Amino acid sequence: MLWKASDVMEERIKFIVRAHQEGTNISALCREFGVSRPTGYRWLKRFQEVGSLSGVGELSRQPHHVPGRTSSELEERVILLRIQYNWGAKKLRVLLLREGIDLKVATINRIIKRNGLIDPRDSHRPALKRFERESPNELWQMDFKGDYKLSQGRCYPLSVIDDHSRYLLGLFALNSQQGTPVYRCLIKAFEKYGVPDAMLMDHGIPWWAPSNPSGLTWLTVSLLKQGIKLLFSGVRHPQTQGKVERFHRTLNERVRHYGRPESMAGWKDLLDYVCNEYNHIRPHESLDMGTPAQRHSPSSKAYNPNPPEWEYPSGAIVKRLNPQGCMDYKRRRCFVCEALAGENVQIEEIENKLLVSFRHMYIREIDMLKGKSVSLLKPKI
Repeated sequence: MLWKASDVMEERIKFIVRAHQEGTNISALCREFGVSRPTGYRWLKRFQEVGSLSGVGELSRQPHHVPGRTSSELEERVILLRIQYNWGAKKLRVLLLREGIDLKVATINRIIKRNGLIDPRDSHRPALKRFERESPNELWQMDFKGDYKLSQGRCYPLSVIDDHSRYLLGLFALNSQQGTPVYRCLIKAFEKYGVPDAMLMDHGIPWWAPSNPSGLTWLTVSLLKQGIKLLFSGVRHPQTQGKVERFHRTLNERVRHYGRPESMAGWKDLLDYVCNEYNHIRPHESLDMGTPAQRHSPSSKAYNPNPPEWEYPSGAIVKRLNPQGCMDYKRRRCFVCEALAGENVQIEEIENKLLVSFRHMYIREIDMLKGKSVSLLKPKI
């Protein structure tokens, strides 16, 4: 039986009238009206207390909360939200509260279970409490979510997420992992949200070059020119990028829930929808069940398509690298970084070792005695 909210009192009155008919079985009557026996007897007790059928309507001043078994209408709403989003009880409770419906988490869980809406694949350990930056745009995390085969070609979803707010600054469907399309996506994010203090990424293409002793690529050099500090996660330690990795688990769930597209256009539509849902609708336990949009704000640092030449400290030793990324120093030719060909770098000599920095980042240490060279890529304090 599906009750409209306006008919709740009428149904209670019908229940009481039927209960007072000779030979009525209360248990059977409760089953017919879809309520528990304690609820049915509570209605009858209320009628005896107030001595009026109309007074039974005052049994509860919370029309969305029915003692005992939840009304069919509210149960149906929970079921529809579960089917629509496939989220757990805590998140669904937040959505219901936005509609003025106050149901306990345990009640929502019971509705989900008794309607067979549990997918074994949704069972996982509770999320770890992760360290986060104190304010938006201190750190953005960036990574690809693998690749998906299409009817023609493959799709490589690219995620860019703010560490503090979990706000998705971009969720892009790309047909490759090449640097040019990735940087175009980053420019869109920079133009819309400003430039972060730092970015964290793994040792994958296109932002890391395993064949380059410094690891830098033209893309990461472009980020350095925007004043962004570069941070790289530990090799084979994806947990370093906890926020973006956790989002990718969520993305997997959404793809499974909505269905995997077969075309690039379908992926773009899906990722746009998921991005909006994640930022503005989905409650986050790590944000006290708020949304990333409520916690995020744009950066005060604007994107500059033509960053000025870097000014090194007065009196610093500055060298311009040749087309091969090398420099001459004390009659020796030293390789620094091919991706920095033609750029000025600063040299600091400490006990026969050269510290090479590009703009605000140390990038290389060269041992002049042993002839060894190692990549640094650590922020310059």
